[in-house]
Amino acid sequence: MGLRFTVLASGSGGNATLVECDGFGLLIDTGLGPRQLAARLAHVGASWSSVHAVLLTHTHSDHWNDSTLAQLARRRVPFYCHPGHHRVLEAWSHNFSALKAARQVRDYDHADFALAPGLRCRALPISHDGGVTFGFRLEGLPDLFGHSCAIGYVADLGCWDELLVQALADVDLLAIEFNHDVRMECASGRTPALIARVLGDQGHLSNDQAAGLLREVLRRSRPGRLRHVVQLHLSRDCNEPSLANAAARKVFAELSCAGEVHTARQDEVGATIDLGAPPRKRRSRRTSPPKAPPAGPSQGWLPGLEDAC
Repeated sequence: MGLRFTVLASGSGGNATLVECDGFGLLIDTGLGPRQLAARLAHVGASWSSVHAVLLTHTHSDHWNDSTLAQLARRRVPFYCHPGHHRVLEAWSHNFSALKAARQVRDYDHADFALAPGLRCRALPISHDGGVTFGFRLEGLPDLFGHSCAIGYVADLGCWDELLVQALADVDLLAIEFNHDVRMECASGRTPALIARVLGDQGHLSNDQAAGLLREVLRRSRPGRLRHVVQLHLSRDCNEPSLANAAARKVFAELSCAGEVHTARQDEVGATIDLGAPPRKRRSRRTSPPKAPPAGPSQGWLPGLEDAC
C-alpha cells in the first residue's frame, strides 16, 4: 500500500510532518498552532479533517503545541506518545489532561503497533536531551508483489548506532536530521555550553554525522530501495541548505546510488513525495506556501530551549 509524505515545517520554530496512507492522515509532531497547521495542510490539499492521529517524537516544545492539543481534544484525534512523555506534558500543558480524560492518549513502546489497518509503526529510541526521544519506521501493507512502502523518520538526535542503522535499512524514504555545519556552529558566537550541547551525543546531528548514517543505511539496504532522503531540522544560524544538500549527494555519488535529496525548511511546506500512493482527489488553490507568523513562539519554551538551534 502506497504512502505519501510531506514536511509541513521543520526547525527549532516548530515541527510537523504529514504521512498519508489510503485516506488515513498521520501527523508526526504538532509544533505549530492549529491555525498555522490548517494553512500548511490546505497548501497540500488537506485539512484538519484529513488528520486521524498524531505521533509525538519527544517533549521539546518545538514538537508540540498546547493549543493544538486542545484542537485534537475537540476533534477527538488520538494522540500517540510514550509513557515517559506524560510527566512533562502534564506539567507544561493545559490541555493534555483533557486528552487523557477523553481517552484519546495512546501509549506506544518499542514494539510494533498499528496506527491504522494499513499502516504499522515501530518506535526507535534515539539519543537526545529532550527526555525519552524516538524516531519511527512506518510501513504500509504489501502490494500484490509483496512490496510494502516504508518510511524512516529520525530527527533530533546527537548520535547513531548499528541498531538504528538496521532499523532504517530498506526504507523507500529516509527523513533524517542534518542540523548543523560544525565549523559554523563553533564560530557562531553562541555560549560554550550551547555549542557543547548541540555537538554532544545527546544534541543534534551535524551534516557529516547525518551523511555517515545515510551511508551506512544505503550499504545495508537493497540496491535501489532508498529513493528519497529528506533533510530535517536545519539550524537557522549554523547551517546552509547547500551544505546539507552537498553532504547527502556526496554519499549517493560515493556509493553510485541514485536518489533524490529534499531539504525541508521552517517557513515553507516541503514537496509531497508519493511512494506508490494514488494522486490526491483534492488540490490546493494556493499559489505560494504559507509563511510562519513574524511573532515569537506560540507557547513558552521549556527550560534550556530559549536558544534552540
